[in-house]
Amino acid sequence: MTASLRLRRFLLLLAAPVLALVISLVAVTLLLLAIGNSPGETFQTMLRTGTQPNAVVDIVNKGTFLYIAALAVAIGFKMNLFNIGVDGQYRLAALIAAGVGGAPGIPGFLRLPLILVAAVLVGAMWAGIAAVLKITRGVNEVLSTIMLNAIATAATAYLLQDGGLGVITGNSIGTRPVPESGWFPSLDPIARPLLGAFGLTPSPSKQVYGFLVVAVLLGIGFWVLVNRTRFGFDLRATGANPSAAVASGINVKRMILVSMLLSGAVAGLVGMPLLLESSGHNYSQNFPTGIGFTGIAVALLGRNSPIGIAFAALLWAYLDVTTAPLALFGISDKLSAIMQALILLAVVVAYEVVRRTTAASEQRRVARELGDDTAPAPTAGVEMSKASRAGMPTDKAESADRPGTADTGTRR
Repeated sequence: MTASLRLRRFLLLLAAPVLALVISLVAVTLLLLAIGNSPGETFQTMLRTGTQPNAVVDIVNKGTFLYIAALAVAIGFKMNLFNIGVDGQYRLAALIAAGVGGAPGIPGFLRLPLILVAAVLVGAMWAGIAAVLKITRGVNEVLSTIMLNAIATAATAYLLQDGGLGVITGNSIGTRPVPESGWFPSLDPIARPLLGAFGLTPSPSKQVYGFLVVAVLLGIGFWVLVNRTRFGFDLRATGANPSAAVASGINVKRMILVSMLLSGAVAGLVGMPLLLESSGHNYSQNFPTGIGFTGIAVALLGRNSPIGIAFAALLWAYLDVTTAPLALFGISDKLSAIMQALILLAVVVAYEVVRRTTAASEQRRVARELGDDTAPAPTAGVEMSKASRAGMPTDKAESADRPGTADTGTRR
């Protein structure tokens, strides 16, 4: 592949998200004008809010668990599996992990590792059910994971009752708080000086999640696994063409099982920043839900690439955080959901346009190369016909005079 072709392909890939953002901004502008609001003031408010110190921390923190959720979805997407069950997997994992973390009698140095192991195992187990159903019974993973989400919702409600893992405190019910020995270390000692260098000083209650480091490590591990290992090659090959993968000796059933287990294991970590680094340090009725479904949108927006997902997660978090103050100006906070939906729709359309444009360009390039390779053939034919008319001997004529070579020119 030439440098110019690589540059063209990169520019086409870059054009898709840029085009999607432009389309969504135009659509939101028209919507704001239609309801009588000023687009300029709205966007200025969002920009001003997004540069406030506390908002920056909120964006990074929210982007952290959205990134982990999107990675869990992307693992399945690489295998052409739609793990819709990330939402149920992380909620059930967070509840069990909170129960383990709040249990008395656990040595302090073991509490945090046990919490993380419990979360990973529960997430993997819950996703593994869908994998087993697909392998043994041919049940589509979309149907099974949706049903497992409903079961997870019922299971968490049942386990959170008083007498189970739940403890009534005032008007709410939740698990026992995780002792400080089980909290995840904050990144604040490092992040606060860095933010201060840019003139940003968040309030003491706003601390950057230490789980940001885990998210970065998961992203690096995902890239290495997919692009630099035999398993990653088998994963992509099976997702692209299962029949060809079987023919090449890949155990597709094993790939389905392992992929879903990995996806569920990562999904189990989605709720850990909220459990181990937020106020309360327990699982309650107010524990955030819906992160798994948002992760699907973020993975699609980031095209299942670790770097793309990072930008998508931060953009999604930015829209969530910066649209909250718009209610003061009489603008519904649902504007965030509208913008996110428009961006996602525009990205899907833009990438499809880019895909078709790239495919057409590739076909034209191949056609030109094939045309150049076969160009001398007609010239040889013309020269041969001229030689025949002039009575000059040709290779074909000479071969026809030799025994056993009469029709070999047309036989295969």
